[in-house]
Amino acid sequence: MADIELDERKVKILNAIIKNYLETGEPVGSRTISKYTDLNLSSATIRNEMSDLEELGYIVQPHTSAGRIPSDKGYRFYVNNLIAAKDKEVSDMQEWMIEKTEKMESLLKNVAKMLATNTQYATLVSAPSVVSNKVKFVQLSAVDEHQVLSVVVMDGNIVKNKIIQVEKPLDNETMLKLNMLLNTNLNGLTVDQINLAVISRLKEQAGIHDEIISQVLDTVAETITEDDDLQVYTSGATNIFKYPELADSKKASELLTTFEEKQSLVELLTDNGKTDETGIQVYIGEETPIATMKDCSIVTATYELGDGVKGTIGIVGPKRMDYENVVNNIKSLKGQLDKILKDEDSKT
Repeated sequence: MADIELDERKVKILNAIIKNYLETGEPVGSRTISKYTDLNLSSATIRNEMSDLEELGYIVQPHTSAGRIPSDKGYRFYVNNLIAAKDKEVSDMQEWMIEKTEKMESLLKNVAKMLATNTQYATLVSAPSVVSNKVKFVQLSAVDEHQVLSVVVMDGNIVKNKIIQVEKPLDNETMLKLNMLLNTNLNGLTVDQINLAVISRLKEQAGIHDEIISQVLDTVAETITEDDDLQVYTSGATNIFKYPELADSKKASELLTTFEEKQSLVELLTDNGKTDETGIQVYIGEETPIATMKDCSIVTATYELGDGVKGTIGIVGPKRMDYENVVNNIKSLKGQLDKILKDEDSKT
Protein backbone atom coordinates (compact mmCIF):
# COMPACT_ATOMS: atom_id res chain seq x y z
CA MET A 1 0.00 0.00 0.00
CA ALA A 2 1.08 3.61 -0.56
CA ASP A 3 2.55 5.73 2.21
CA ILE A 4 -0.44 8.10 1.99
CA GLU A 5 -2.50 5.62 4.05
CA LEU A 6 -0.64 6.62 7.23
CA ASP A 7 -2.05 9.52 9.22
CA GLU A 8 0.12 11.73 11.43
CA ARG A 9 -0.47 9.64 14.54
CA LYS A 10 0.53 6.39 12.85
CA VAL A 11 3.63 8.05 11.38
CA LYS A 12 4.74 9.27 14.83
CA ILE A 13 4.19 5.83 16.36
CA LEU A 14 6.02 4.09 13.50
CA ASN A 15 8.95 6.51 13.77
CA ALA A 16 9.09 5.96 17.53
CA ILE A 17 9.14 2.16 17.05
CA ILE A 18 11.93 2.37 14.48
CA LYS A 19 14.07 4.82 16.47
CA ASN A 20 13.66 2.77 19.63
CA TYR A 21 14.50 -0.45 17.82
CA LEU A 22 17.56 1.15 16.17
CA GLU A 23 18.80 2.19 19.62
CA THR A 24 18.09 -1.02 21.54
CA GLY A 25 17.76 -3.88 19.04
CA GLU A 26 14.83 -5.12 21.16
CA PRO A 27 11.16 -5.52 20.06
CA VAL A 28 9.14 -2.45 21.08
CA GLY A 29 5.92 -2.62 23.10
CA SER A 30 3.04 -0.16 23.47
CA ARG A 31 4.11 0.87 26.98
CA THR A 32 7.55 1.92 25.70
CA ILE A 33 5.94 3.96 22.90
CA SER A 34 3.58 5.71 25.35
CA LYS A 35 6.66 7.01 27.19
CA TYR A 36 8.64 7.65 24.00
CA THR A 37 6.26 10.00 22.17
CA ASP A 38 4.52 13.29 22.97
CA LEU A 39 1.13 12.01 21.79
CA ASN A 40 -0.29 11.51 25.30
CA LEU A 41 -2.13 8.36 24.18
CA SER A 42 -3.09 5.42 26.34
CA SER A 43 -1.33 2.07 25.90
CA ALA A 44 -4.62 0.64 24.59
CA THR A 45 -4.87 3.28 21.84
CA ILE A 46 -1.23 2.73 20.90
CA ARG A 47 -1.84 -1.05 20.77
CA ASN A 48 -4.71 -0.46 18.33
CA GLU A 49 -2.53 1.78 16.15
CA MET A 50 0.29 -0.79 16.26
CA SER A 51 -2.17 -3.50 15.16
CA ASP A 52 -3.14 -1.34 12.19
CA LEU A 53 0.55 -0.75 11.33
CA GLU A 54 1.14 -4.51 11.49
CA GLU A 55 -1.87 -5.18 9.26
CA LEU A 56 -0.54 -2.62 6.77
CA GLY A 57 2.84 -4.37 6.76
CA TYR A 58 5.00 -1.67 8.38
CA ILE A 59 5.87 -3.64 11.53
CA VAL A 60 5.98 -7.32 12.44
CA GLN A 61 5.66 -9.27 15.69
CA PRO A 62 8.40 -11.80 16.42
CA HIS A 63 6.88 -15.08 17.66
CA THR A 64 8.72 -14.92 20.98
CA SER A 65 7.76 -11.36 21.95
CA ALA A 66 4.77 -9.14 22.56
CA GLY A 67 6.69 -6.22 21.05
CA ARG A 68 7.04 -5.25 17.39
CA ILE A 69 9.99 -4.62 15.09
CA PRO A 70 10.08 -2.73 11.77
CA SER A 71 9.52 -4.65 8.54
CA ASP A 72 11.42 -3.88 5.33
CA LYS A 73 8.43 -1.75 4.30
CA GLY A 74 8.65 0.14 7.60
CA TYR A 75 12.35 0.78 7.14
CA ARG A 76 11.71 1.96 3.56
CA PHE A 77 9.07 4.43 4.77
CA TYR A 78 11.41 5.74 7.48
CA VAL A 79 14.40 6.11 5.13
CA ASN A 80 12.41 7.81 2.36
CA ASN A 81 10.83 10.29 4.76
CA LEU A 82 14.08 10.95 6.60
CA ILE A 83 15.92 11.72 3.36
CA ALA A 84 13.03 13.88 2.06
CA ALA A 85 12.90 15.84 5.33
CA LYS A 86 16.65 16.43 5.41
CA ASP A 87 16.73 17.37 1.71
CA LYS A 88 13.98 19.94 2.34
CA GLU A 89 15.80 21.25 5.42
CA VAL A 90 19.02 21.71 3.45
CA SER A 91 17.17 23.25 0.48
CA ASP A 92 15.25 25.68 2.71
CA MET A 93 18.45 26.61 4.52
CA GLN A 94 20.31 27.30 1.25
CA GLU A 95 17.46 29.50 -0.03
CA TRP A 96 17.42 31.37 3.29
CA MET A 97 21.20 31.85 3.19
CA ILE A 98 21.05 33.27 -0.36
CA GLU A 99 18.27 35.69 0.61
CA LYS A 100 20.03 36.60 3.85
CA THR A 101 23.35 37.18 2.06
CA GLU A 102 21.72 39.62 -0.37
CA LYS A 103 20.05 41.53 2.48
CA MET A 104 23.25 41.56 4.50
CA GLU A 105 25.36 42.88 1.63
CA SER A 106 23.00 45.83 1.23
CA LEU A 107 22.88 46.40 5.01
CA LEU A 108 26.67 46.36 5.46
CA LYS A 109 27.25 48.71 2.52
CA ASN A 110 24.83 51.15 4.15
CA VAL A 111 26.60 50.79 7.51
CA ALA A 112 29.96 51.65 5.90
CA LYS A 113 28.44 54.65 4.12
CA MET A 114 26.69 55.91 7.27
CA LEU A 115 29.88 55.68 9.32
CA ALA A 116 31.86 57.56 6.67
CA THR A 117 29.24 60.32 6.59
CA ASN A 118 29.02 60.61 10.38
CA THR A 119 32.77 60.63 11.04
CA GLN A 120 34.23 62.04 7.78
CA TYR A 121 36.85 59.28 7.84
CA ALA A 122 37.34 56.14 5.74
CA THR A 123 35.33 53.11 6.88
CA LEU A 124 35.28 49.37 6.36
CA VAL A 125 32.92 46.56 7.39
CA SER A 126 33.50 42.84 6.99
CA ALA A 127 30.71 40.38 6.29
CA PRO A 128 30.16 37.93 9.16
CA SER A 129 32.17 34.71 9.05
CA VAL A 130 32.20 31.56 11.13
CA VAL A 131 34.57 31.51 14.09
CA SER A 132 33.83 28.40 16.15
CA ASN A 133 33.59 25.90 13.24
CA LYS A 134 31.31 23.47 15.08
CA VAL A 135 29.56 20.85 12.97
CA LYS A 136 25.77 21.28 13.13
CA PHE A 137 24.84 18.35 10.91
CA VAL A 138 25.93 16.40 7.84
CA GLN A 139 23.64 15.17 5.08
CA LEU A 140 24.54 12.73 2.31
CA SER A 141 22.09 12.22 -0.56
CA ALA A 142 22.35 10.50 -3.94
CA VAL A 143 22.62 12.65 -7.07
CA ASP A 144 22.89 9.68 -9.43
CA GLU A 145 24.43 6.19 -9.38
CA HIS A 146 27.99 7.49 -9.18
CA GLN A 147 27.64 10.80 -7.35
CA VAL A 148 26.72 11.62 -3.76
CA LEU A 149 26.07 15.18 -2.56
CA SER A 150 27.66 15.92 0.81
CA VAL A 151 26.17 18.92 2.63
CA VAL A 152 27.98 20.03 5.78
CA VAL A 153 26.22 22.64 7.94
CA MET A 154 28.39 24.44 10.51
CA ASP A 155 27.44 26.74 13.39
CA GLY A 156 25.80 29.92 12.15
CA ASN A 157 24.25 27.87 9.31
CA ILE A 158 27.37 28.08 7.18
CA VAL A 159 26.68 25.56 4.39
CA LYS A 160 29.39 23.76 2.43
CA ASN A 161 28.54 21.39 -0.46
CA LYS A 162 30.70 18.80 -2.18
CA ILE A 163 30.04 16.18 -4.86
CA ILE A 164 31.63 12.82 -3.99
CA GLN A 165 32.28 10.26 -6.73
CA VAL A 166 31.41 6.63 -5.87
CA GLU A 167 32.21 3.49 -7.84
CA LYS A 168 29.00 1.67 -6.94
CA PRO A 169 25.57 3.17 -6.23
CA LEU A 170 24.60 3.39 -2.54
CA ASP A 171 21.18 2.12 -1.53
CA ASN A 172 19.04 4.14 0.86
CA GLU A 173 19.82 1.90 3.83
CA THR A 174 23.57 2.42 3.33
CA MET A 175 23.02 6.17 2.96
CA LEU A 176 20.98 6.18 6.19
CA LYS A 177 23.71 4.24 8.00
CA LEU A 178 26.41 6.66 6.82
CA ASN A 179 24.30 9.71 7.75
CA MET A 180 23.65 8.34 11.23
CA LEU A 181 27.32 7.42 11.62
CA LEU A 182 28.54 10.87 10.60
CA ASN A 183 26.05 12.79 12.71
CA THR A 184 26.47 10.61 15.80
CA ASN A 185 30.24 11.11 15.72
CA LEU A 186 30.59 14.69 14.42
CA ASN A 187 27.64 16.78 15.65
CA GLY A 188 28.78 19.50 18.05
CA LEU A 189 32.50 18.97 17.41
CA THR A 190 34.83 21.77 16.34
CA VAL A 191 37.31 21.20 13.53
CA ASP A 192 40.09 20.93 16.13
CA GLN A 193 38.20 18.22 18.03
CA ILE A 194 37.96 15.96 15.00
CA ASN A 195 41.23 14.20 15.84
CA LEU A 196 42.87 10.99 14.58
CA ALA A 197 40.90 8.86 17.08
CA VAL A 198 37.57 10.22 15.81
CA ILE A 199 38.63 9.81 12.17
CA SER A 200 39.91 6.23 12.72
CA ARG A 201 36.67 5.23 14.49
CA LEU A 202 34.55 6.72 11.71
CA LYS A 203 36.52 5.00 8.95
CA GLU A 204 36.49 1.66 10.74
CA GLN A 205 32.72 1.81 11.20
CA ALA A 206 32.20 2.92 7.59
CA GLY A 207 34.09 -0.13 6.29
CA ILE A 208 34.27 -0.15 2.49
CA HIS A 209 32.81 3.37 2.40
CA ASP A 210 35.71 4.95 4.29
CA GLU A 211 36.64 7.13 1.28
CA ILE A 212 33.26 8.89 1.54
CA ILE A 213 34.05 9.64 5.20
CA SER A 214 37.44 11.08 4.17
CA GLN A 215 35.83 13.43 1.65
CA VAL A 216 33.20 14.61 4.14
CA LEU A 217 35.97 15.37 6.65
CA ASP A 218 37.82 17.30 3.92
CA THR A 219 34.67 19.39 3.43
CA VAL A 220 34.53 20.14 7.17
CA ALA A 221 38.22 21.14 7.17
CA GLU A 222 37.70 23.45 4.19
CA THR A 223 35.44 25.71 6.24
CA ILE A 224 38.45 27.04 8.18
CA THR A 225 39.95 28.51 4.98
CA GLU A 226 36.87 30.59 4.23
CA ASP A 227 38.51 33.81 5.48
CA ASP A 228 40.30 34.00 2.14
CA ASP A 229 36.93 34.88 0.62
CA LEU A 230 35.96 37.38 3.34
CA GLN A 231 33.82 40.17 1.91
CA VAL A 232 34.86 43.69 2.94
CA TYR A 233 32.71 46.75 2.23
CA THR A 234 34.36 50.19 2.27
CA SER A 235 33.24 53.79 2.04
CA GLY A 236 34.66 57.30 2.32
CA ALA A 237 38.22 56.44 1.18
CA THR A 238 38.59 59.89 -0.41
CA ASN A 239 37.93 61.51 2.99
CA ILE A 240 41.64 61.01 3.70
CA PHE A 241 42.45 63.88 1.29
CA LYS A 242 40.89 66.27 3.83
CA TYR A 243 43.83 65.76 6.19
CA PRO A 244 47.15 67.30 5.08
CA GLU A 245 49.29 64.67 6.81
CA LEU A 246 47.59 61.97 4.70
CA ALA A 247 47.08 63.99 1.51
CA ASP A 248 50.67 63.58 0.29
CA SER A 249 50.28 62.07 -3.19
CA LYS A 250 52.33 58.93 -2.43
CA LYS A 251 50.66 58.22 0.92
CA ALA A 252 47.19 58.95 -0.42
CA SER A 253 47.76 56.73 -3.45
CA GLU A 254 48.95 53.84 -1.26
CA LEU A 255 45.98 54.22 1.07
CA LEU A 256 43.48 54.29 -1.80
CA THR A 257 45.11 51.20 -3.34
CA THR A 258 44.79 49.38 0.00
CA PHE A 259 41.08 50.22 0.10
CA GLU A 260 40.55 49.17 -3.50
CA GLU A 261 42.41 45.88 -3.33
CA LYS A 262 41.00 45.04 0.13
CA GLN A 263 43.28 42.02 0.68
CA SER A 264 45.29 43.81 3.38
CA LEU A 265 42.06 44.85 5.04
CA VAL A 266 41.17 41.19 5.61
CA GLU A 267 44.31 40.87 7.77
CA LEU A 268 43.24 43.90 9.78
CA LEU A 269 39.66 42.74 10.23
CA THR A 270 40.63 39.22 11.30
CA ASP A 271 43.41 40.39 13.66
CA ASN A 272 43.11 38.89 17.14
CA GLY A 273 44.69 41.73 19.08
CA LYS A 274 43.52 43.03 22.43
CA THR A 275 40.14 44.70 22.75
CA ASP A 276 38.81 46.62 25.71
CA GLU A 277 35.76 45.59 27.73
CA THR A 278 33.45 47.16 25.12
CA GLY A 279 34.93 45.02 22.32
CA ILE A 280 36.62 48.05 20.72
CA GLN A 281 40.22 47.95 19.52
CA VAL A 282 42.35 51.00 18.69
CA TYR A 283 45.52 50.90 16.57
CA ILE A 284 47.68 54.05 16.60
CA GLY A 285 50.35 54.58 13.96
CA GLU A 286 52.96 51.81 14.11
CA GLU A 287 50.56 49.49 15.95
CA THR A 288 48.54 48.86 12.80
CA PRO A 289 49.28 45.59 10.96
CA ILE A 290 49.01 47.32 7.55
CA ALA A 291 52.21 49.03 6.33
CA THR A 292 50.39 51.67 4.25
CA MET A 293 48.42 52.80 7.32
CA LYS A 294 51.34 53.53 9.69
CA ASP A 295 50.46 57.25 9.62
CA CYS A 296 46.84 56.54 10.56
CA SER A 297 44.78 55.51 13.52
CA ILE A 298 42.27 52.71 13.17
CA VAL A 299 39.36 51.89 15.48
CA THR A 300 37.60 48.53 15.11
CA ALA A 301 34.73 46.74 16.85
CA THR A 302 33.30 43.24 16.50
CA TYR A 303 29.60 42.64 15.91
CA GLU A 304 27.99 39.25 16.44
CA LEU A 305 25.35 37.23 14.64
CA GLY A 306 25.43 34.43 17.22
CA ASP A 307 26.49 30.77 16.92
CA GLY A 308 30.15 31.74 16.61
CA VAL A 309 29.59 34.07 13.64
CA LYS A 310 31.27 37.48 13.83
CA GLY A 311 32.24 40.44 11.69
CA THR A 312 34.17 43.68 12.18
CA ILE A 313 33.49 47.41 11.73
CA GLY A 314 36.48 49.70 11.26
CA ILE A 315 37.25 53.44 10.90
CA VAL A 316 40.51 54.76 9.43
CA GLY A 317 41.61 58.35 9.91
CA PRO A 318 44.56 60.55 10.96
CA LYS A 319 46.22 60.03 14.33
CA ARG A 320 44.54 63.26 15.44
CA MET A 321 41.10 61.81 14.78
CA ASP A 322 38.19 62.73 17.04
CA TYR A 323 38.41 59.53 19.09
CA GLU A 324 35.37 60.32 21.22
CA ASN A 325 33.14 60.82 18.18
CA VAL A 326 34.54 57.74 16.45
CA VAL A 327 34.09 55.48 19.48
CA ASN A 328 30.54 56.77 20.07
CA ASN A 329 29.62 56.17 16.42
CA ILE A 330 31.16 52.72 16.28
CA LYS A 331 29.57 51.63 19.58
CA SER A 332 26.18 52.88 18.43
CA LEU A 333 26.35 51.16 15.06
CA LYS A 334 27.76 47.97 16.54
CA GLY A 335 24.77 47.80 18.91
CA GLN A 336 22.31 48.49 16.10
CA LEU A 337 23.96 45.92 13.85
CA ASP A 338 23.92 43.26 16.58
CA LYS A 339 20.20 43.88 17.11
CA ILE A 340 19.24 44.00 13.40
CA LEU A 341 21.11 40.79 12.58
CA LYS A 342 19.77 38.92 15.61
CA ASP A 343 16.21 40.10 14.84
CA GLU A 344 16.61 38.86 11.25
CA ASP A 345 18.03 35.58 12.52
CA SER A 346 15.11 35.04 14.91
CA LYS A 347 12.61 35.40 12.07
CA THR A 348 14.00 32.35 10.27
